[in-house]
Amino acid sequence: MSEIELSKRQEQILAIVKDSGPITGEQIADKLNLSRAALRPDLAILTMSGLLGARPRVGYYLTGKTPSDVIAGVLGNIKVAQLQSQPVAVRNTCSVYDAIVTMFVEDVGTLIVVSADGHLEGVVSRKDMLKAALAGTNLNNLPVNVAMTRMPNIVVTYPDESILVAAQKLLSHQIDSLPVVNILEVDGTEKYQVIGRFTKTNITRLFVQLVGK
Repeated sequence: MSEIELSKRQEQILAIVKDSGPITGEQIADKLNLSRAALRPDLAILTMSGLLGARPRVGYYLTGKTPSDVIAGVLGNIKVAQLQSQPVAVRNTCSVYDAIVTMFVEDVGTLIVVSADGHLEGVVSRKDMLKAALAGTNLNNLPVNVAMTRMPNIVVTYPDESILVAAQKLLSHQIDSLPVVNILEVDGTEKYQVIGRFTKTNITRLFVQLVGK
């Protein structure tokens, strides 16, 4: 929940509880000249959001949480696996030319580069592609693994990580997407199996859904 979601009536309820709480639903309804039934949906929203608490035979009270606290709580409880998109990946043997075509067909800013068995090898961005093109090399003969950023210099996220942590990674590293990976041990070596991608678009879509509720 965010401030955008609060209606004028809900803001009035919070103000009443702040001044007079703990206060019963009937008393809040009297102050707003409304029936208890008319007020019930707003009280339910404010209670479920965590902005109001309620005690039997006592009434409603402010929890002390701000809308920002509630947002952080919501984001902290949602896992990357619930929001991730399908990975857009190319093989490490793919040419830069074919990678550019894939990037434009899929309309993404970054491609995940994987080995034949689906393990993360690197990521390649539009900026990387541009650098390769400006170098004047034949892009059909240039493998994408020459232009990509390699492990271990790649920021990843995990399916059970909170989207709040994943979003902080996007911001702090100034990148548009993260490979979502599972950690595997192959012949004594740690490998990352790519199972998805987490992007700024995923976060934007979530906020639109939350505000629309």
